[in-house]
Amino acid sequence: MKVGHSPDPDDAFMFYPIKKKLIDLRGYEVEEVVEDIETLNALAFKGEVDVTAVSAHAYAYVSDKYDVLASGASMGKGYGPVVVAREELHLEDLKGKRVAIPGKYTTAALLSRLYLPEVEYVVIKFDEIPKSVLEGEVDAGVLIHEGQITYSELGLKKVIDLGEAWYEETGLPTPLGLDVAKREISSDWAKIWREAVEYSLNHPKEALEYALPFARGLSEDLVERFVRMYVNEYTIDMGEEGEEALRELYKRAHEKGLIPSLPEFRVVR
Repeated sequence: MKVGHSPDPDDAFMFYPIKKKLIDLRGYEVEEVVEDIETLNALAFKGEVDVTAVSAHAYAYVSDKYDVLASGASMGKGYGPVVVAREELHLEDLKGKRVAIPGKYTTAALLSRLYLPEVEYVVIKFDEIPKSVLEGEVDAGVLIHEGQITYSELGLKKVIDLGEAWYEETGLPTPLGLDVAKREISSDWAKIWREAVEYSLNHPKEALEYALPFARGLSEDLVERFVRMYVNEYTIDMGEEGEEALRELYKRAHEKGLIPSLPEFRVVR
């Protein structure tokens, strides 16, 4: 099985027991595919990975091939991607400005289109966005991954936390990333992924040690903080609240013409 995850500490934290074969893999041999989330989205569009992390946004385009796994989701309640600029700006100040997004099919891009005024979007690799904002290549940027908690150290100013805005409007967690599996193997992998998440949460020290090399220079304290943000109760099982958040995201996106149709999806446990 080709199993994809992003090169980020939260995904590595969850993948650790699969990589080290510390749980029952149900006879599957795993070929690890480590790519940034937009590359994983593209691989899923082509059906080239069997189990993978994808953006909740991108899943709207592959729901005919993959089931959503109840475990492994990245959801934040009251926080999410952060729009930053070099100086203090109000949301309306961004109208007509150049704003960097970390990939066309990322959920950060979809949330930006839901909440930002009319702007010119520029796709830039997620870890290059802070530099692009600081150097004036773009007027603002949408930060995901560790950038959400390190931007102030770079001197960047928050314009809006998109996850906070989502929670204020809906009362729901922000559905950012999902783990999905091809339909014929989703039942097995729903169990494998839940056991992996539970193993890492029950053995946090060793799982964090494994995740540290994926942290792009973050201190151990910041890595733990970031992992705890996105490996949480919804990661063990998104539950009814997580499923409702997904439905609400797709409903709002479809009403605004941001996705072509409302995806039919099945959450497997």
